This record gives sequence, structure tokens and C-alpha cells, in this order.
Amino acid sequence: MSVQTAGTPPKASKKKPRPAGTLYRGNEGMWSWVFHRITGVAIFFFLLVHVLDTALVRVSPEAYDAVIGTYQTPIMGLGEVGLVGAIVFHAFNGLRIILVDFWSKGTRYQKLMFWIVIGLWVITMLAFVPRHLTNVFSH
Repeated sequence: MSVQTAGTPPKASKKKPRPAGTLYRGNEGMWSWVFHRITGVAIFFFLLVHVLDTALVRVSPEAYDAVIGTYQTPIMGLGEVGLVGAIVFHAFNGLRIILVDFWSKGTRYQKLMFWIVIGLWVITMLAFVPRHLTNVFSH
């Protein structure tokens, strides 16, 4: 228990009040964690579907050709943009997580590294999306 002098008010806490019912505060570390989990699950489901549709070639080559034909639509082309976006973010953020875990100054710079990941993601997507969508919509 701290000793206070008479007449001085106690020091106010500088911590932000936590929203009721949650531990999340909306900082970079939380958003990084959330996006990493979402992109990981999305990539997992893509790989699951990819393995299943590739396995169709052994069951029925005609069914395989029909499924592959549905992938050559503009809607699937937009889905590929989402897939590449998820993979790129997950990869760059994974490198950030490695640095946070194994670099002695990683925790000190984790917020800066999050924004670097976002910047690299934007640059990569700006390079990929126009070229990809040109190919998707030119056929």
C-alpha cells in the first residue's frame, strides 16, 4: 500500500479502459494475430479444395475437366486475388512473427514491423492485381 500525503489526489491510471467482455484492445498486435489466423484458415481450406479437385482426375477425368472449367471464370479470378492476398500477408506476417520471437529487439519493434508488413503487402498486391486481372478479363 502506498503512502500518500494529505490533500494530494491519487495518480490516475494511464491505461485505456478495457471494453467490457473482451481482452482485445484493437492495437497492431491484435490485428496482426486476427489477420494471421483468418488468412491461415483461408489458405487451409483452399489447399483442402485443391487436393480434392486434383484427386478427381483419378476418379473421373471428365469431372476433373468440368471442375477446372468452372475455375476459368472472372469470379474465380477475383477469388484468386483474395487467395494471393491471403498468402502474401500470411507469409510476410509469419516473418514478422519469427522476428518478434527470435530477435532480442523484436517486441520493441513489433508495431513498426506490422506496418512494414502492410506496406510490403500493398506493394506486392499493386504489382500483382493489375496484371492478373488483365489476364482474367482479356479472355
